[in-house]
Amino acid sequence: MSAPVSSASAEQLVRRLRTTFASGRTRDLDWRRDQLRALARMLRDNEGAILAALAEDLGKPRFEAWAGDVAASASEADYLRKHLGGWAKDSSARLPLAFLPGRASVRHQPRGVVLVVAPWNYPVYLLATPLAAALAAGNAVVCKPSELAPATSALITKLAGEYLDPEAIAFVEGGVDETTALLEQRFDHILYTGNGTVGRIVAEAAARHLTPTTLELGGKSPAIVDKDANLKQAASRIAFAKWSNAGQTCIAVDHVWVHHDVHDELVGLLAKEVRERYGDDPRASADFGRIVNERHTARIAGLISGGGYDEVAFGGDVDVEARYVAPTVLTGVKPDAAVMGEEIFGPVLPVIGYDDIGEPIAHVNAGDHPLALYVFSRRNGDRVLAETTSGGACVNDTMMQVFPPSLPFGGVGESGYGSYHGKWGFETFSHRRAVYRRPWWFVEPALAKAPYTEIKQRLARFVY
Repeated sequence: MSAPVSSASAEQLVRRLRTTFASGRTRDLDWRRDQLRALARMLRDNEGAILAALAEDLGKPRFEAWAGDVAASASEADYLRKHLGGWAKDSSARLPLAFLPGRASVRHQPRGVVLVVAPWNYPVYLLATPLAAALAAGNAVVCKPSELAPATSALITKLAGEYLDPEAIAFVEGGVDETTALLEQRFDHILYTGNGTVGRIVAEAAARHLTPTTLELGGKSPAIVDKDANLKQAASRIAFAKWSNAGQTCIAVDHVWVHHDVHDELVGLLAKEVRERYGDDPRASADFGRIVNERHTARIAGLISGGGYDEVAFGGDVDVEARYVAPTVLTGVKPDAAVMGEEIFGPVLPVIGYDDIGEPIAHVNAGDHPLALYVFSRRNGDRVLAETTSGGACVNDTMMQVFPPSLPFGGVGESGYGSYHGKWGFETFSHRRAVYRRPWWFVEPALAKAPYTEIKQRLARFVY
């Protein structure tokens, strides 16, 4: 569905999907498996067209687009399809003596009609993976792709109409007006990925209907490089996390804290990583992406020109019209620097020196909990984990906490709440219904009935 959506048409759309859900169609496990299989096939069959759309919207290198959007999404759908049968079975629960004879179980039921609002930076992956989780749980789904990735939005909407069940899955293109119209409706769950400002709007709209929400937000995710770290490893993994997708990743390294003893060596190794990955002129590299639009490019340029640091160690070039920001490292960065005031979401990396690892730990704890935290250290990895809080974390690596389907992906505090991926996504889009059963022949004992004599109270205390 791609026509403009008003409040009235949004209401009609949700009502139609609710009718489908009420029919029981989406609860059927075979239907769920068929839709997940179709979603994976849709992505793989149309890989070339999807990569072209991502290149048009974001200048995404083909490999990054394939790995981060197409392959990861299809693999998630495959994983959910293979496991949902086991997850959907009732699980038994043990009962205390006082509840016998009886049986207890937990039943996973689909929530109903859910809304997935996706961002522009990974416009396939961050739409397809929550969609897959919602389908695995047996829901009808409304998907809202990002208008800031228009080529991808149009293509995925078209393909969904060809591959997926249109009676249970609807795509709504558009911008703020369409999103607002959708948020006026009563959904049974909403998953939003994006920034905190819009996240608050989504949560406020959901609260009017007491709709549960999952908010996947962002924040200033740090990397801490200890003096005993493997610096080549740290530089390589930081470069991967910072300059993939031109830094437009919610779990990218936002800034680096590095011990003064190894500061200069790390900066030199980062410069070497950029040359090895993108050549002497990253602008000419087919493997370095572009910023999503001119407005965001100008915003990043403003962070660089805002000062508050000693030196541009390398990079710093910006072409707003071409949506290009070079891989950039800033050194001698002060706490009040413009680049430290907000999530960068671009290929600019502030580097801050420290003398004691307690300094970056204290800085992390003084601010909002980040979506991700990375520490490179032989001895202090567990200390950093124990003394900080973040949505996810890696020790001696970056971003790997997101990919295994056995791990939950989600934020904490300002970086969001709720989680998904793998079974965690199935759980998010399911209602866990407690069920207790008594045998038909059981008659309530006198112990449970008034009058509550002294002997009954003694017996009750013994049983409980």
